[in-house]
Amino acid sequence: MSILSVGIAQKTFSLDTLLVETTRIPLKNNETGRCINILTKKDIEKLPATTFYELLQTISGVEIQSRGGFGVQGDIVMRGSTFSQVLVLIDGMRINDPLTGHFNCYIPISNMEIERIEILKGAGGAMYGPDAVGGVINIITRGFNSLENGTSFTGNFNIGEQNLVSSSLGVFHKKDNFFFGAGLSINQSTGEEIPAVDLDSINTLSGYNTYFYNHNFSVSAGYKINDNWQIKFRSSILNSDFNARYFYTSSPFDKSTEITNNWFNRLELKRQTISGAVLDINMSYKRSTDEFIFSPDFSSTNIHTMSFSNFTVNNSKIINSNFSYKYGVQGDFREIESNDRGDHSDYHFGGYFMSVYRPKNIVLTTIIREDYDQNYGFEFCPQVNFSYNVSKITLRGAAGRSIRAADYTERYVSNNLENLSPGRNLGNPDLLAERGWSEELGINYAPFKNTVIKATVFSRQSNNVIDYISTNQKDIGFVSSLGSLQDSANYFFAKNIQDVYVNGFELELKSKLALTKKSFLLLKGGYTYTQITDNNLGVYLSGFARELITGQIDFEFNSFNVLLTGLYKKRNSQEATTIASSLTNNYAVFNVNFGYTIKNSGINLNFQVLNLTDVVYQNILGAKMPGMWVMGGLKWNIFQYKG
Repeated sequence: MSILSVGIAQKTFSLDTLLVETTRIPLKNNETGRCINILTKKDIEKLPATTFYELLQTISGVEIQSRGGFGVQGDIVMRGSTFSQVLVLIDGMRINDPLTGHFNCYIPISNMEIERIEILKGAGGAMYGPDAVGGVINIITRGFNSLENGTSFTGNFNIGEQNLVSSSLGVFHKKDNFFFGAGLSINQSTGEEIPAVDLDSINTLSGYNTYFYNHNFSVSAGYKINDNWQIKFRSSILNSDFNARYFYTSSPFDKSTEITNNWFNRLELKRQTISGAVLDINMSYKRSTDEFIFSPDFSSTNIHTMSFSNFTVNNSKIINSNFSYKYGVQGDFREIESNDRGDHSDYHFGGYFMSVYRPKNIVLTTIIREDYDQNYGFEFCPQVNFSYNVSKITLRGAAGRSIRAADYTERYVSNNLENLSPGRNLGNPDLLAERGWSEELGINYAPFKNTVIKATVFSRQSNNVIDYISTNQKDIGFVSSLGSLQDSANYFFAKNIQDVYVNGFELELKSKLALTKKSFLLLKGGYTYTQITDNNLGVYLSGFARELITGQIDFEFNSFNVLLTGLYKKRNSQEATTIASSLTNNYAVFNVNFGYTIKNSGINLNFQVLNLTDVVYQNILGAKMPGMWVMGGLKWNIFQYKG
């Protein structure tokens, strides 16, 4: 038996040799023509992050509008998108929830099961179909290609303030043609106490605790049938129970709590020949439930059950070293049962053809796609990407079309409720689908070894973008089947915004300095500026960060490691006098992790401080984020070889 320790310094960090899978046809990062960021397994193990979306918020240009810490809930925003315009995948299969994009961060796998996360910023509709407007996030799990023969046990266990228990575990076994994996994650706490607030001499908002109980368990397995065929399977369960006060409204009656359950299953059959031709057949099924109680003071329980079935068939072939192609079909069926939104179902299918051509230093990728959806009929979505590599410079560019239909919440929220109180969200069953074109141009420059500078300008022109806009009951009456509204009351009504134009630029720096044979200093930084037309924007389009700065300092010396992450946001300020809450126009927050690796043990002692400077801030108006939170514990990475 041999045990390997973690945290060994690496002399280089180049990802140019790593093939990016999110591009459908695997390409090196500098061949994609896109701005793609990658979080590796080593990054995931070291970062002071307990959940999937906390990992994402360390990436330049990715904004997480979280409503609480430790995986309670978070919306993903990229390049001025809304939270529903980002597509999330597990091993290439979509997991976006048909009910609402607010659930897209509920990832039913532990951090220890993730091999890497690929983040593609900008349109991905031609490759993956609807919803990929602002970007695509592909979570690639551990399996055949990432495991050696043997058994490994990785994980962490931390305890902290407010009775916090935070742990993530992974067990993996591979023996020749068979592999098995299992993961477990726990994030739970009684939460911080939010004191009562006196609005005036008569009205008082009661205090509450920001409790959360998030538990996840998953298993995966695979078998290599012969030299060409292999089969893989995954099943995952996620349960979340949390205080959701002011997550969705600024109503003084809001005392929300929420319980969500998520069951995800995926099956893949794959054939790969010596020539490089690949055929993969994939099926996934996701079933989720949500119980939302607006207030225990009156009847207000909404119960939703959602199901989402998805299949893809993809076939690729390498003609020669300069040309390869891939084509495939995709279909999915969505369904909800809800006392609040009603019972609905619809389907979608699409097909694509993709080619990669490499004349000399140029890589040209073209994609054409046709989709049919019950909500918008037939739509054509093309995409073209190019990269030009010479010496230390990569020039890149891309342009493509994307589309997104309204989810069930945007169409039907509160439609079945009687005497709806003012200020609540209200769905619109007559919403049109969003359509848009996206473009980007960029350059990667490596002035010397282990240093990369990236610059990207981007643009998107969209119409019929969906958002919630404060609207008087008199102006809503033209829409049928919306239940019972109060006369002359204002509601946040889902509407199509005619034209929305987004422009911006991104700057990124990554540099690694080798100090000694066993020590290094890694610096990462990113700045994103986003400008959007501000003509009658709604709740979410007006709330994203106009300026976003991310930074990371990773210092390792022998067995000691210090990793500091930080972010700064500048956005529009907001006020909610009804709940005595305000969202400032900027804030900065820092997290730090101190680690010590016990020699030849695979065990790392760590001490973490989240929100190091105890900043009071919110990402969504009313939803208070955690203050300074201290925790500590163990990390381990143990591998046992077998003969």
